[in-house]
Amino acid sequence: MRRSEINACINHAKELYNSISFRLPEWAHFSPEEWDKQPDLAKWCNTHQMGWDVTDYGEGRFAERGLILFCLRNGILRQPGEVPYAEKIMIVGENQECPWHYHKVKMEDIIVRGGGNLVVELYNLTTDGEMDKESDVHVRTDGKLNILPAGGKVVLEPGQSVTLPRTMVHRFYGEEGKGDVIVGEVSQVNDDLADNYFFDTDARFTQITEDEAPIHPLWNELGK
Repeated sequence: MRRSEINACINHAKELYNSISFRLPEWAHFSPEEWDKQPDLAKWCNTHQMGWDVTDYGEGRFAERGLILFCLRNGILRQPGEVPYAEKIMIVGENQECPWHYHKVKMEDIIVRGGGNLVVELYNLTTDGEMDKESDVHVRTDGKLNILPAGGKVVLEPGQSVTLPRTMVHRFYGEEGKGDVIVGEVSQVNDDLADNYFFDTDARFTQITEDEAPIHPLWNELGK
């Protein structure tokens, strides 16, 4: 992605978060120069994978396959004294896919905080690490048990959520005609470097073409 695209995504996300009175921490608005004056905080956010994250999964088709994320809090796996939870706020566009993947460590709640509707499609995982195209999926939405066929979907409206157990294969996207979706995530510790297992992409992070200065660094650029 071009840096100008990333900057536009961040500005768009901030407008949508403001539209539902969701306030980000002070450092979400730091310029690169302001981050340079906060080396301890920058190191903390980098090691905890906290802050801005914009990805097209390395494919250059952000409108079709991409995601805007902001991680507000997070621990570090298997580190004594670290918090055991994480929280994110994300933007998902209409028909914009977060591709098929699962987590071995993280359990998570995906929550629609505002905007449009989120479509979540689901499979179980086979013992050899493939999508199980046969078995029913048991998943809870706001505590209600849903039994779906393999590849079945739940459609979440604002205020609704789904709980995804470990190894449940999932993808999600904004429902067509409903607008951008403001999506929250509350989970166990999140590790985007080691606990994402994708089926049809190898790139979690974006290669950036620097066509303008960043308004805010991404979390993996902090402290460098």
